[in-house]
Amino acid sequence: MLNPPLILGSSSPFRKMLLERLQVNFTTESPAIDETPLTGESPIALVERLAVEKAQKIAEQHHQGLIIGSDQVAMHGAEIVGKPNTHERAVEQLRTASGKSIKLYTGLALINAHTGNIQSEVVPFTVHFKPLSDEIIERYLRKEQPYNCAGSVKSEGLGVALFERFDGDDPNALIGLPLIRLVSMLEAEGYDLYA
Repeated sequence: MLNPPLILGSSSPFRKMLLERLQVNFTTESPAIDETPLTGESPIALVERLAVEKAQKIAEQHHQGLIIGSDQVAMHGAEIVGKPNTHERAVEQLRTASGKSIKLYTGLALINAHTGNIQSEVVPFTVHFKPLSDEIIERYLRKEQPYNCAGSVKSEGLGVALFERFDGDDPNALIGLPLIRLVSMLEAEGYDLYA
């Protein structure tokens, strides 16, 4: 039996790169959704809702296939850390993270466009930063320019040099697509990864 089409609902080149590790055929489509948090919504509820909404937006356009949605939020304590967009904001974010930990929550959803079945989960991951001097922060930012990365850290690049250690079940969650959980979801839908 042939596998159904697999569609990654993301414009992220990093999520695409991660999914390629599974050596499966897939296409990508970019879901345009409103990512504004709801009043009183927790970060965990936010990323799960957005992952599901991204997958649903793509599933609306297809009658067959398995649609993957994912979203991620980084937390400094109780504060959501977004993309810095500017050098000054990136410096501020990295100074705040220096010697501390950031908790990442990655929402993952898989929707079967034929049956409407939805699987979703939030995968936590913690990053512990080294103490960072202003000189290291400046040199890192000049070299990597991670202004469109949450928390000013491009962990799939030089940003990994800023870390002391990680805590989590799936290191792929750090980059934004928890492959271990995704494999379980695909298998639950009868998808044959070895076909």
